[in-house]
Amino acid sequence: MDKNWNRYSASKYYDELITPKGTPRQVARPAVKLLKELPADDLAARRTAAEMAIREMGISFTVYSEAGNIDRAWPFDLIPRVITSREWEKVRRGLEQRSRALNMFIHDVYNKQKIFADGIVPPETVLESTNFKEQCMGASPRFGVWANICGSDLVRDGDGHFYVLEDNLRVPSGVSYMVENREITKRVLPEIFENYSILPVDDYPSQLYSMLAALSPRERKRPVIVVLTPGIYNSAYFEHAFLAQGMGAELVEGADLFVGEDDCVYMRTVDGPVQVDVIYRRIDEDFMDPEAFREDSALGVPGLMRSWLGGKVGIANAPGSGVADDKVVYAFVPDMIRYYLNEKPLIRSVPTYLCMREADREYVLNNLEKLVVKPANESGGYGIMVGPHADKATHRKFAKLIEENPRNYIAQPTLSLSTAPTYIGDEIKPRHLDLRPFILQSRDTWVTAGGLTRVAMVEGSLVVNSSQGGGSKDTWIVEGRL
Repeated sequence: MDKNWNRYSASKYYDELITPKGTPRQVARPAVKLLKELPADDLAARRTAAEMAIREMGISFTVYSEAGNIDRAWPFDLIPRVITSREWEKVRRGLEQRSRALNMFIHDVYNKQKIFADGIVPPETVLESTNFKEQCMGASPRFGVWANICGSDLVRDGDGHFYVLEDNLRVPSGVSYMVENREITKRVLPEIFENYSILPVDDYPSQLYSMLAALSPRERKRPVIVVLTPGIYNSAYFEHAFLAQGMGAELVEGADLFVGEDDCVYMRTVDGPVQVDVIYRRIDEDFMDPEAFREDSALGVPGLMRSWLGGKVGIANAPGSGVADDKVVYAFVPDMIRYYLNEKPLIRSVPTYLCMREADREYVLNNLEKLVVKPANESGGYGIMVGPHADKATHRKFAKLIEENPRNYIAQPTLSLSTAPTYIGDEIKPRHLDLRPFILQSRDTWVTAGGLTRVAMVEGSLVVNSSQGGGSKDTWIVEGRL
């Protein structure tokens, strides 16, 4: 593969492994050296072995389409992404800071609303959002934490710095693939680990269990924790089952639970009802309780909201936490950090234009060909327009959408997303990527060592989502220098 690597060009964008001169970054040298020395047919055989392992392990995700739900094997690239522990320490502290501020914001929104009174965030920005839930007013989850699990998407721009692109605070997914990517790499490229001391990722289920256990309203040595899933047809069902098994928790659907006359939540078992202490919610809050939210929901548990408000059960993430999972609210996070923590943000946010502001909207409409336009509440890469890659008809379409509903759109500069060597066909090519670390918060705050690296497998594409053809890589946090 040496010839392939010698042709690799890393001069246009910041590359995670290769310098603009074409040499491996210091921290990546042992990995690149080994990969260069592998014969092409050997590397191809290892990729085939990885694909077989993915099928054997049942690692999959579901894509929703007009033709029906399609179950697909998890897309995986052999070449790991390597980040130094020194650099990651700065990112970790920034994510912890951000998570604290976001949770203080959510608590404030549903209680005193001081941030509105002090003019830091316009109240209509939040109170008119579809994510604001009136039913949560006055609630106070344990430790004042609403978003116990957060998946923040990071990108590295051409300057080499990490930026937070968005915060996922409702039902963030992908952590199981982070763990499985490491397992697959160990299986098919075991020798690549010999020259590295890599921080582990397989401790996530135990960290998740400890965080959830701290939310139990009952003082028990081993609280009863369940993972509430919409069922086998959900796109992240593999992850629901993976995490339940990893924690030793029960995987349940709405019909498996009921709220008793004492407002406690119980799980139906062959031995009779068992009281549930904590629910790790993997269903959208609109469907979790037909008494409080959507009456037509068959996925939820009638009375669940009543039980939670009464302090009879812990729920993660708490209902209403999505109020901070909004791309318009995202623009105010640096202000939240200064306001609630009296600290300077430790990790950068991407400059954001709010189309609800007249001056911002005028700038966006006049510069659509340069910007990335995003709807406030979509996820999975849907509804986004990447201006430089879109045609004039798409620009006109989005101009109309913005003018019709300016509150629903934000715009950001088109970033020069970093690249990493990726095995495409029988060649090594640069592909753009992002990174989703996971932050757990209840009594304490904990951040994964790295996260899920997602890769845009199509040349030039910035869309990394697996549902739209993206892939993934193992992410290493190691001792060393850039």
